[in-house]
Amino acid sequence: MGEEAVRDSRGCAVRRLVGALNLRRSSHVGLALAVVVFGSGPVLAETMSDALSRAYTNNPDINQQRASVRAMDEGVPQAKAGWMPKVQATGTVNYQVTNVQGLFGLGGSQKLAGVPVTGTAQVSETLFDGLKTENQINSAESSVLMAREQLRQTEVSTLYAGATAYMDVLQNTAVLGLQRNNVKVLTVQLQQTRDRFQVGEVTRTDVAQAESSLASGTADVARAEADLQTSIASYRRVIGMQPTRLQPARPIEKLLPPTLEDSIAVGLAEHPAVLGALHQVDVAEDGVKIAEAALSPQLGLVGMVQNSTDTSGYPGYNVFSAAIGGQLTVPIYQGGQEYAAIRQAKEKLNQAQIAVASARDQTRAGVVTAWGQLQAARAAIMSFTAAVKAAEIALNGVREEAKVGQRTTLDVLNAEQTLLQQRVQLVRAQHDRVVASYAVMGAIGRLSAPNLGLGVVEYDPRRHYQQTKNRFFGIDTPDGR
Repeated sequence: MGEEAVRDSRGCAVRRLVGALNLRRSSHVGLALAVVVFGSGPVLAETMSDALSRAYTNNPDINQQRASVRAMDEGVPQAKAGWMPKVQATGTVNYQVTNVQGLFGLGGSQKLAGVPVTGTAQVSETLFDGLKTENQINSAESSVLMAREQLRQTEVSTLYAGATAYMDVLQNTAVLGLQRNNVKVLTVQLQQTRDRFQVGEVTRTDVAQAESSLASGTADVARAEADLQTSIASYRRVIGMQPTRLQPARPIEKLLPPTLEDSIAVGLAEHPAVLGALHQVDVAEDGVKIAEAALSPQLGLVGMVQNSTDTSGYPGYNVFSAAIGGQLTVPIYQGGQEYAAIRQAKEKLNQAQIAVASARDQTRAGVVTAWGQLQAARAAIMSFTAAVKAAEIALNGVREEAKVGQRTTLDVLNAEQTLLQQRVQLVRAQHDRVVASYAVMGAIGRLSAPNLGLGVVEYDPRRHYQQTKNRFFGIDTPDGR
């Protein structure tokens, strides 16, 4: 076969391969994260707001923390019980036999049997306890505020996890589509290479290279499928249901402060971890005062009413008594236990104060990290967008050169693989930008349902607190349990 004939034959084979490669270009997943559809039949489109609304309402981590806050609310009436009177009643019933005998046996003896019944009612009221009750109430209220900040932190973490899971499903679906199309191209390329091998245009080495590329592409598809299944499982865990038809999501950069310095300032002022640590300091300060109350005199008022029938075994012999009086207790020395408790409370206060500094440092670091990730994602999108355009131009050039025999099939395939990798990187950069914007929002403590404009009824922990803070009777909860 002449040199020109070989070149023409090679050019025809390359043109056939280029036509096959165009299948990929027409069917590849777009550069923007595409709509993801799971299941069959007509389904409604689901947005990021829909997914986060479900997570906010139904996520078990959030609901568990809400129950924890409600349980903490009950500590306030428990502390206030120190100001309330204590009433208790006791009753005793005995069978009593009394043998009465005269002096020196004179007058004989008398045996009396009866069932004496005694009933006692006692009321006590603390008048002064060294401000222990007042500080216990303050401590309980600070604990409630701390629990609310822990709830806010759980909401931030859950909403961020929901946004990440949503974007992971979109990203992994887009990557899977790219990898599957890549396998289609590699399959066509392998067939073309085998055909050319049959006519002697290429060697067995070229066929082995094509087979290796297809095997690698098939492995990439399997890996992409596994990543997608993992992201779907994470989505179901956070959101509470399978993803159905996910719409593309946008970053929430408009909700963020304009600069890194502003973001840090907001985070230090509003992040629930910082505010919760400050409330923990209040709890520790009240703990010191509560411990110091053990050294204070205790003054109380006690009233008692008692009625006894058949007293001392004499039928019909009844005794009624009533008493009221004050009781003063002055602690002098109890083995040093109270002093150790005070020192322990002071160390816990010191620990809480150090925790505030730690929370601020962690918040600052979290804001800086998230902000840096957002800026990196922005830059990556610009870079990979330019890289995709350049790779597309390069691929078109290689295809045109292949038509005239200046490029081989392998050159076309390499250019297509380069474009594939750039598209995958661009998809991931788009994913990272959205996730990073939510990360910054969470790092400054503003990732919440109201700030995101979610169409849900906001959970208000103050409602349960108002229902229970002065409730001193009843065992049923406000919701009827």
